[in-house]
Amino acid sequence: MRSLRTFIDGSADGENDQVENSRFAILAVLRSLVVLGDQQFRKWRCKDRIFALQNPIQKPKIHRVGVQTHLEERNLENLFGDRWQDVARFNRIDRRHVHPGISLKIPKSFDDIRDYTPMPRHYQAAESDVSESDAKRILVDLSEQFLGAYEYGQLMFSGPVAAGTKKNTTPVGEFRITGYSKMHKSSLYQIEHTTEPYPMSYGLRFYINREGGSYWIHGRDLPGYPASHGCIGLYDEEMQHDYYKYPEKPMLEDARKLFAWAIPSPADRGGEYDVRTGPKVLIIDHEPRSGPRSR
Repeated sequence: MRSLRTFIDGSADGENDQVENSRFAILAVLRSLVVLGDQQFRKWRCKDRIFALQNPIQKPKIHRVGVQTHLEERNLENLFGDRWQDVARFNRIDRRHVHPGISLKIPKSFDDIRDYTPMPRHYQAAESDVSESDAKRILVDLSEQFLGAYEYGQLMFSGPVAAGTKKNTTPVGEFRITGYSKMHKSSLYQIEHTTEPYPMSYGLRFYINREGGSYWIHGRDLPGYPASHGCIGLYDEEMQHDYYKYPEKPMLEDARKLFAWAIPSPADRGGEYDVRTGPKVLIIDHEPRSGPRSR
C-alpha cells in the first residue's frame, strides 16, 4: 500500500535515483493494471442547490486513471487493502462490479476520501423543523449519486446510490416516505438471465405516480453509474451474496442501515405497509450520464 501511495502522492523534490527508479517500476506495474478512461472521468457536477451549505464541500483531487484487475484479483481488497471501502464509496460502485476493463477514480491522497461524502454536514432547511415527526430528512443529490440522512439538520450518515437512467429518470422534488417493505420484490423486473423477481430489500416507498407506479429507495447493485428504472438504490451486499454468491462476506449494507433508521419499529411479518409520518425526502439536481466507465 505504501508503494502505491508513493506513486499516487508523488515524492518530494530532490529524491534520489533509487526512489525515482522505484517509482518508474511501480508505474510499469500499474500500467499493466490500469486502463485510461479520459472520457469517462467527468466531475460529478452539482448545479443549483436549493439548500445552503454552512461548510462548502472540498472535492478530492484525483488522477485520471482506472484500475483493471485480473479475474483472480478482481476484488477491491487486493487492490487497496484497508482503504477499499473508501475507494468503493468514492466511485459509487460495489465489489461485484469491479472487473477487467472498469475504470475507477483514484485520489492523489487516500486521506482525502476517508469516510468520503459529498453531502453537506449541515442541512440548513431541515434545522428549522423542530417537531419530532419531521426531525428526519433524506436528501438525495442526483448529480452526485449520493444520499444523506439527517436529523434536525445534522448529517447522521450517507452513502452512494444508483438512481434512474436518462430514459428512466428518478423524480425530482419533495416527497415523504409513505410505505415500507423489508423484503420487497419487483413486480416488473427480473434478475438477469432468470425469471426471479429482482429483490428490492429494505424498501422505502417515497412516490406513486399517476399510473400507479411506485418509486422506492431500496437495496440493489451499484455498478458505479445511474442504472435503475427510477428507484434509488443503495448498497445491499447481503442480497448480492444470496443471489449472486458474491461477495463471500457482505459488509456494505447501507440499505439495511437506512431502513432501520427510517422505520425504527417495522412490522415483524412480511408484506407492504403504509406509514403516515415517515421521513421527508428531497431529491435535487440532474443525474449524470448513465453507462459504465470503461475503455
